[in-house]
Amino acid sequence: MKQYKNIKQNLINFLQNEVKNSGLSSVVVGLSGGLDSAVVAVLCKEAFGKNLTCILMPSQFSSKSSVEDSIELCEKFDINYEIISIEPMLSAYLSNMNNNTLRVGNFSARLRMSVLYDKSFEKNSLVVGTSNRSEILLGYSTIFGDTAYAINPIGNIYKSDLFDFAKFLGVTDKIIDKKPSADFYENQSDEDDLGYSYSKIDSLLKAIYDENQNKEELIKNGFENSFIDDISKRVEKNRFKTELAKIAKI
Repeated sequence: MKQYKNIKQNLINFLQNEVKNSGLSSVVVGLSGGLDSAVVAVLCKEAFGKNLTCILMPSQFSSKSSVEDSIELCEKFDINYEIISIEPMLSAYLSNMNNNTLRVGNFSARLRMSVLYDKSFEKNSLVVGTSNRSEILLGYSTIFGDTAYAINPIGNIYKSDLFDFAKFLGVTDKIIDKKPSADFYENQSDEDDLGYSYSKIDSLLKAIYDENQNKEELIKNGFENSFIDDISKRVEKNRFKTELAKIAKI
């Protein structure tokens, strides 16, 4: 419990200091109905009170529960929120994507970030990100979509560690208990896409990035060679998403 209290206070301090340093006093958060954005919303409520606005941005492919669960969270914590459907914008371009669910999902993520930045301009606010450390390392994200934000309080917290932290913060049970999903399409599941559970993936990521274990040590400690290779290749393939755009030298 004490550990979570310290983490919570450190993250609130981070949020308040970064927003103050930006010269602003308010923030906007895209609230999806999932665990990550719920945790960030609760932290921002603690840090900024009424100077937080959550933006709910469903599409025609969003699950009904994503909006319902988001509203329930906002009502529990008395968070200001707006609902802006991206369906009209998405529909206008949908025929160009040949029913490719990944293209539709990525395009939806970029539409949401465009809306979020427009609302941040309207409200003279900073955009707060909601990507966890697992997603960042794996590149399980949309570049210039959910990777676009000014600050991020949970970028160093692994996905599997967020569940207990969310319980500590008082995040609603419906959000904590649901299967992790980007909500790109009906019944979409993060862990189905990745091929492994977050708990299994995070155990490997922690061994590599927190404990600096080499491959020999990883295998000795029980990780399968194929699993190590799968995750390592995914990390390397998507590393560009966390790097600044390369500019040619002249």
